[in-house]
Amino acid sequence: MTGTIINGKELAQELRQNMKGEVLQLKERGVTPHLSVILIGDNPASKSYVNGKKKASDEVGISSEVIELPAETTEEKLLHLIDDLNKNHAVHGILVQLPMPEHIREQQVIEAIDPSKDVDGFHPINIGRMMTGKDTLLPCTPFGIITMLKSKNIDIAGKHAVVIGRSNIVGKPVGQLLLNENATVTYCHSKTADLKEHTKKADILIVAVGKAHAVNEDFIKDGAVVIDVGINRVDGSLTGDVDFDSAKKKAAYITPVPRGVGPMTIAMLLKNTIKAAEGLSDN
Repeated sequence: MTGTIINGKELAQELRQNMKGEVLQLKERGVTPHLSVILIGDNPASKSYVNGKKKASDEVGISSEVIELPAETTEEKLLHLIDDLNKNHAVHGILVQLPMPEHIREQQVIEAIDPSKDVDGFHPINIGRMMTGKDTLLPCTPFGIITMLKSKNIDIAGKHAVVIGRSNIVGKPVGQLLLNENATVTYCHSKTADLKEHTKKADILIVAVGKAHAVNEDFIKDGAVVIDVGINRVDGSLTGDVDFDSAKKKAAYITPVPRGVGPMTIAMLLKNTIKAAEGLSDN
């Protein structure tokens, strides 16, 4: 058996095509969705991500700006800028690119963003709404993963989903979204005893550990769905947390790296920006 590839790049392209129509409808009502991205410092990976977000925004007709700040920018100055953007009615989405310089408290910044403009879906109010199954702006990568599963009509309800990784950005929220879709969810992490014992029972396996090829076919049940969230650079090329060639022998469906979860994260950011502009998120 060789797993069917869930191509996130193609799906994201399809979604962006649909979003063009949604943006046009908003513009006809006199609303141009606008995304403000704040980039602090000159981390090359962050710059590359931000450029990707700007390019995708332009493609669907979302107005966007990148506000570049020097690495030594104070937390006070950043919070003042966020406050200005919160008050600006022409701005619908605000995103501060992570990671931030060490002298800035990440949580402080996340909580300063108006929840109705929090297109990353990280604000505690949005996380709380997600936990209780309410309509809200969802964290982009987990939202993208659920969208990928649904695009292949993969049943989630009643399935055993195992999440390796417990970050606030991916691991915890994707487990909650799977639970909201009526999966039975197991979280695994660095302190989990006998990891394979858990992963081999998974109908859906989400791998988000940030370690190249941490998972191979020995961890996977025949016919499982494997979603690889990892992005690692090995010998100059990108690879995931899953050993793709080995895992695809067992998996029914599998995501590649690149062209997997990454493009979907940006697509969901655009979706959240449109949703915020529509005012559907009633925070």
